[in-house]
Amino acid sequence: MKIACVLGPKFEDSEFKEPYDAFRKAGHEVAIVGLEAGAEIEGDKGKVKARVDKSFKDVKTDDFDALLIPGGGSPDKLRAHPEAVSFVKEFMKASKPVLAICHGPQLLLAADEYKNHRMTAWKTIQDDLKKAGANVVDQEVVVDRNLVTSRQPSDISAFIRESLKALEQVPARR
Repeated sequence: MKIACVLGPKFEDSEFKEPYDAFRKAGHEVAIVGLEAGAEIEGDKGKVKARVDKSFKDVKTDDFDALLIPGGGSPDKLRAHPEAVSFVKEFMKASKPVLAICHGPQLLLAADEYKNHRMTAWKTIQDDLKKAGANVVDQEVVVDRNLVTSRQPSDISAFIRESLKALEQVPARR
């Protein structure tokens, strides 16, 4: 399974690293997609660095089976770029698994792909989603069809568990 991880500067270290490592350990290929291929970006805690494998202009949704959106400052930075927003929107329109934690749903808001989904997020993002008309609940993890969401770093274990289950439901590529 090929997973695109959209990542920008000041991502939440643990919300990127722990799912990234867990998905790879489970045998999935994870590519970091960002604004500039080859760029090195750092997490907001300064504990984790990542190198962008491919830029948004170099990829298509069809190249991947699922999407990971870590939180922290990354989603806010990425939502200012139409190519990042379009990439996320295409995953939702294709009903491919979208795995978003903490501030990750900011990209769903920007892509106008939050309606008709039950979800959760970081508490301030929950407020934004509610004001926009989303069906928001305050739970450690929420699974609604192709969308898996969690609130914060303390929810990572549940987020990984449910994300792996969602990935198991995706038919194998031919």
